[in-house]
Amino acid sequence: MKAIFMGTPDFAVPSLKALVENYEVLAVVTQIDRPKGRGHVLTPSPVKEFALAHNIPVLQPVKLSKEPEIIEKLKALEPDVIITCAFGQILPQSVLDIPKFGTINVHGSLLPKYRGAAPIQWAIINGDEKTGITTMLTDIGLDTGDMLLKEEIDIPIDMTAGQLHDIMSELGAKTLIRTLEELEKGTLKPIKQDDSQATYAPKIDKETGHIDWSNTSKRIHDTIRGTTPWPGAWTQLDGQKVRIWRSEFKDSPYTADQLSRSKPGTILNISDKGMWVQTGDDALLIHEIQVDSGKRMTPLQYSLGHDFKAGMILG
Repeated sequence: MKAIFMGTPDFAVPSLKALVENYEVLAVVTQIDRPKGRGHVLTPSPVKEFALAHNIPVLQPVKLSKEPEIIEKLKALEPDVIITCAFGQILPQSVLDIPKFGTINVHGSLLPKYRGAAPIQWAIINGDEKTGITTMLTDIGLDTGDMLLKEEIDIPIDMTAGQLHDIMSELGAKTLIRTLEELEKGTLKPIKQDDSQATYAPKIDKETGHIDWSNTSKRIHDTIRGTTPWPGAWTQLDGQKVRIWRSEFKDSPYTADQLSRSKPGTILNISDKGMWVQTGDDALLIHEIQVDSGKRMTPLQYSLGHDFKAGMILG
């Protein structure tokens, strides 16, 4: 089976690698090189880097739907299938019509939940206990095509988006190969999505990680996990940005009477066991912080050299 692969970030690389190991990859389509870092150096996508290292031709449309010359190149390759995985563009019908067996997308959620750009992060932010991979037939909508295979996994209470991303990217690769094997056998049975059950996972940004201490401890803990390592959960103290890297969700030692004397965001205690911060329903234990552009450290380590103590209010 001959395939064209369309993808861009790290998440897509294991799927491309698995495809290369099992099938003939005619070309890779990925996003254009983007400025990166303080020097704004044009940097290729992880998918492009992998493709070049394996001598696979690379095409980089700014917007595929408006570049007919690239679409003609794809037609000329006569692929049996097109695989998309976190490509970052919605494909026009003229591209979907090219492959003999259709276009298959690898999506990081159990569809129809979390259609869109950031399903892994939102599953954690929303406190889900399970997620998974769905392979689907791509149509002109946003993750709306018929579902092919699903693989479900648990989300542990302390798993971050970064950790789940790495697990899911490998699971996506395995599910893709299973899907293609069943496609060749003719055993796939596409299932229509129930649009009434659809939810959406829009792009996250830095504001997504801004902690509202009036939320519940669980919601704040999930926001910290779901925005780690990027864009990061953060709060402020006296005009300084305090990044929260790691928290622990557990019952606090504080009574309702004790909590009634202060407000959400109040630092209740700093010790070698962490920092308790009052929330909307209890208190949350914080294990690791980073103030402005300083080093990551425990709250106790930071308090030894700075004015950082119980009674201060984060916001």
